[in-house]
Amino acid sequence: MRARVVLLNGSFGVGKTTVALALKKLLAGSVIYDPECTGPWLRRAARWLPLRGSATDDFQDMPSWRRSAILGTRLAHVVRAGPVLVPMTFHNIHYYREVWGGIRSFEPTARAFCLIASLERIRERLRKRGTDPDGDWIRRRVQECVAAHVDDRFGERVATEGRDVDAVVREILARIEGADLLGLTHD
Repeated sequence: MRARVVLLNGSFGVGKTTVALALKKLLAGSVIYDPECTGPWLRRAARWLPLRGSATDDFQDMPSWRRSAILGTRLAHVVRAGPVLVPMTFHNIHYYREVWGGIRSFEPTARAFCLIASLERIRERLRKRGTDPDGDWIRRRVQECVAAHVDDRFGERVATEGRDVDAVVREILARIEGADLLGLTHD
């Protein structure tokens, strides 16, 4: 596998982390780097530091978060021999392009996949994991993601609805291996 970074985009509740965990078991030396973990830390730091974008309810509005997503992925890329699996939720195309472009600047063979499912299926998955899909913030974000992810610019679309994790993982691996044979990557 030539792709040393695999970005998994998709709505909250679509299965990004589950797919990343399954891929990690199959890809020797791989690591999961979840940039969303730095968001809450940056929001707390904004109480003491003047961080742009910190006044909104989405840490992705913070340029410092977007830079940290790129830098964290790069650090994981440098210290690990295997692929870096990066689960992230983007619905803002400008933020996606900024982070994706930053990743591609140091790893041109990186691949981006966008896991998709219907709004109803995502709401069901959120309920099963104990997240209230009717909360104002999560309801709004899930709706924005489902609407945005019909656009292929958010990554190569991979349907997850009605499929088990193994089927989704096999499809991603087949696409990566097929593209490696042909020398293709996603822009």
